[in-house]
Amino acid sequence: MAFSTAGLPAARRVELWETHNATALVGLDVHAGRPLVATELNVRLQHADLARVAASAHMVRRTRNVIEGSPADAIAVYLTLRGDAWFESAEGTHSLGPGDILICETDRPFVRGFSYGLEELVVKAEHSALPEVSPLDGPVVASFRDSGGGRQYARALAAITGGATRARRPRPADEGTVLDLITVLASGRAAPSMTAHRAAARSYIEERLTNPDLGAEEVATAIGISARQLSRIFAADGTSIPRHILSRRLQLAYAMLSTGQPTTPTVADIAAGCGFTSVTYFSHAFRQHFGHRASDIRGGVARESLHHARRSCT
Repeated sequence: MAFSTAGLPAARRVELWETHNATALVGLDVHAGRPLVATELNVRLQHADLARVAASAHMVRRTRNVIEGSPADAIAVYLTLRGDAWFESAEGTHSLGPGDILICETDRPFVRGFSYGLEELVVKAEHSALPEVSPLDGPVVASFRDSGGGRQYARALAAITGGATRARRPRPADEGTVLDLITVLASGRAAPSMTAHRAAARSYIEERLTNPDLGAEEVATAIGISARQLSRIFAADGTSIPRHILSRRLQLAYAMLSTGQPTTPTVADIAAGCGFTSVTYFSHAFRQHFGHRASDIRGGVARESLHHARRSCT
């Protein structure tokens, strides 16, 4: 879902921007000195919302009145891509620049300002889907500028959110990975080791999903645990490394097949591009997973009936 203030009456841009955000993310009281120029691309998952936001200079407030009128009961994650911002709450003020990440409670008052405009990624995750995360006492500030100092979790969240909210060829986000990453980032040292290992493993898989040689031994070695321990972690969720990789590859293939563009690659090309070494195996696995042939999706057949199946598999 995409929204833009372009072409809207200047006097109504703030009002309509507020209305959109109250539905798609969180309710905000928006203030802009000049006609607001803003765009937002939203992706809704089952328990989380992802967004890519770009806007001219403005300020937003989430006051107690706004919270009462639009409660969210969620954790919000803001990842700055461009521009300088500031965040003010009862705990103090934080300055943020490109590569900074801020995590906060949606239902505690705050003010955010963007003096020269912004581009950012946003994730909102329901508290009910984050059982291991205690209510935050204050905002958590970190960085995804590089991979040092345990920043791989923030970088992974930025990569997944950014890929899912691209205007062209978006990559479907794995909600379980998103929730695990938020749990680790919000909990810090208090994050359960199993969740941290699962988040690291899933993030590694997302980054190398199209590599046909990707397997459990490589993933376990990369995150510093044994293959047996990694298998136990995934078994606790009722799956395995091979099944998880297969499911994610099929979801990626579905997204590529369903673009509806005349230049959509062939089924064989998409299979190879998603890490499958056999188009026959891919076609069988795709039909078993979604209930329709890959060629049907590429040709635009049965997309509506697959809508619910696709959501249930993400």
